[in-house]
Amino acid sequence: MTDLAKLPVTVITGFLGSGKTTLISHLMRNPGGKRLAVVVNEFGNVGVDGEILRSCAIPDCPAENIMELANGCICCTVADDFIPTIEALMALDPRPEHILIETSGLALPKPLLKAFDWPDIRSRITVDGVIALADAEAVAAGRFAPNVAAVDAQRRADDSIDHETPLSEVFEDQISCADIILLTKPDLAGSEGVARARAIIAGLAPRPLPVVEVAEGIVDPRVILGLEAAAEDDMDARPSHHDEPHDHDHEDFESVVIDIPEISDPAELVARIEELAKTQNILRVKGYASVAGKPMRLLVQAVGARVRHQYDRPLKPGEARTGRLVVIAEHDDIVDNRIRAVLCPAAEAAE
Repeated sequence: MTDLAKLPVTVITGFLGSGKTTLISHLMRNPGGKRLAVVVNEFGNVGVDGEILRSCAIPDCPAENIMELANGCICCTVADDFIPTIEALMALDPRPEHILIETSGLALPKPLLKAFDWPDIRSRITVDGVIALADAEAVAAGRFAPNVAAVDAQRRADDSIDHETPLSEVFEDQISCADIILLTKPDLAGSEGVARARAIIAGLAPRPLPVVEVAEGIVDPRVILGLEAAAEDDMDARPSHHDEPHDHDHEDFESVVIDIPEISDPAELVARIEELAKTQNILRVKGYASVAGKPMRLLVQAVGARVRHQYDRPLKPGEARTGRLVVIAEHDDIVDNRIRAVLCPAAEAAE
């Protein structure tokens, strides 16, 4: 790459728990000969994904090439956060050859593309492509399609068949903005579920889009890097529910951070998260826990009532044996004290 060449950026979008961090971890380990940098935009003020990715750092993507923005949506903090971060990455020696941006699961991708039109960086970077991840099982079940009356009834006590939740708009915007769709977790959906998910996506997409099945984030980097889409110059082909001025806000969603004491059994924590999803319509839980008698930290990732957990790294000397979870829901479903009561029943009782 010459000094005059535009630095390519790939925007990786997708709904909560669709596998964005897993995909980026794979690309970091398999960069296709490119020197990568990563920007992670978290929802809320606790950076879970950034820490996961830093633990995967390798020479082609060292820890200093991984930057985290946890102060709000990138496109809402362009001057204060996004531009300085991009400029800092471009000033690294050696300079990255490709930047990956992992958006928040609640982010609308098109406003982010508009941020690339900022005069300070437009002449120096280009959006190589927008990659949208879609959970095959969830899409096949109709959870994030336009008519989700059954889910709406559970989440909002509104069973109008024409009612579109903010979740459906986010999902549609992500599909509409994409250059390639990665259909994740196809093993959970099965062949019929994958076929149904493909049909739903084809019905939502404003133009024919390639759809690639991806398990555990494993995809050849040649498939998604080097697309040369110049998406910042192709905005009209990427329609959005939020194209009108001043229509971009995040008040539909809210997050709360819960500090939890050391736990004795991961299964008990999983059961509590499942209870939250079923009784309080929680969309996403992610974070860490410390398990009594275990030298490793427990990583927890949940999408609705589907909870995954694994030990991800040894606890550091002197590290507190406590945990921290980020809980995300639609605005009306966040009730702080109820969430704490479910996740930390012993602490609530002590108070």
